Amino acid sequence: MRDGSLGLSHFRLLKRLGCGDIGSVYLAELRSTSCHFAMKVMDKASLASRKKLLRAQTEKEILQSLDHPFLPTLYTHFETDKFSCLVMEFCMGGDLHTLRQRQPGKHFTEQAAKFYASEVLLSLEYLHMLGVVYRDLKPENVLVREDGHIMLSDFDLSLRCVVSPTLVKSSMDGDKRGPAYCIQPACVQPSCIQPACVVQPSCLLPRFLSKAKSKKSRKPRNDVGNQVSPLPELVAEPTGARSMSFVGTHEYLAPEIIKGEGHGSAVDWWTFGIFLYELLHGKTPFKGSGNRATLFNVVGQPLKFPETSHVSFAARDLIRGLLVKDPQHRLASKRGATEIKQHPFFEGVNWALIRSTVPPEIPKPFEPEPKRPVTPASAPPAATPVGGEANGSGSYLDFDFF
Repeated sequence: MRDGSLGLSHFRLLKRLGCGDIGSVYLAELRSTSCHFAMKVMDKASLASRKKLLRAQTEKEILQSLDHPFLPTLYTHFETDKFSCLVMEFCMGGDLHTLRQRQPGKHFTEQAAKFYASEVLLSLEYLHMLGVVYRDLKPENVLVREDGHIMLSDFDLSLRCVVSPTLVKSSMDGDKRGPAYCIQPACVQPSCIQPACVVQPSCLLPRFLSKAKSKKSRKPRNDVGNQVSPLPELVAEPTGARSMSFVGTHEYLAPEIIKGEGHGSAVDWWTFGIFLYELLHGKTPFKGSGNRATLFNVVGQPLKFPETSHVSFAARDLIRGLLVKDPQHRLASKRGATEIKQHPFFEGVNWALIRSTVPPEIPKPFEPEPKRPVTPASAPPAATPVGGEANGSGSYLDFDFF
């Protein structure tokens, strides 16, 4: 570490955790320490030949911009002649897909589903506030941290766009002329929100209350006592985002993507509905006998719940609102996560203190496997680097597997 920067030689790759469209993720250990990380390794030649360099660059830029308790931390990134590497935090609890498979009936209880959905919702709200449309929500991409809380992962399908976070406050007079808008750029940046769903009183309330005080001072004390002044709401939905890309997982694709009509941020609320349905029922609602049948069902078949479903009316109502096929009429398409947070399904959720909520399950302490030297030639296929061959020869950079 001569210049103070980390490189591939400072890490041992212990095993492959998973692979995606543009790279593989490995469990990595910083040499001479017991610190473990998740390292995404991408073959630059493969990215270039498949015209996916821009996707890799976009993912890195998004990761660099994130600062949220339910989103990953990018500790460092570096490149070799052959590989591009991202070093992120390692989640020892695996993913929600694997965790769901271990539940009785292979589905979560409604209380557990509400917990995970709440934290995913805050993640999506924050991403939309940054102008990022996630586009790849599924249980496999929701990881479980050491403390049982979640971390959204994998941003190589994400779309970046322009967004204008807006503060909305209801009319103080109780009339029906619609909401009043107040935009203060200095006060709606991510750094002003702790966590993403909580508006800092010191930043926002003075401007609202300064005018309200003069009006209220002329009203009788009883009237003032009976009035409840609603807090301003943050609306940060990138409603102007448009893309014609066909991206995502078949069972989670929104109808507008399949029909090639162009899509925006509302696709994340469709996938959120599919995600919640799967957590509660152990399967997705439109899955067919094959990919083609699945796409047909998404576009042409109505939403149905299992006849034996014991899911509450509130949960089914929320899912129905999210799985409206017309994105213009889909729940949250206009005001984003704010609409969903106000739904009865999430009644009782303390959004400001959600990190203090006890998770449904705490992962067992992580115990790395005994370190056994493994030469690239004898490494199992699962440990083969992306684009490389496990024969120890050739011009590619050798990986150490221990």
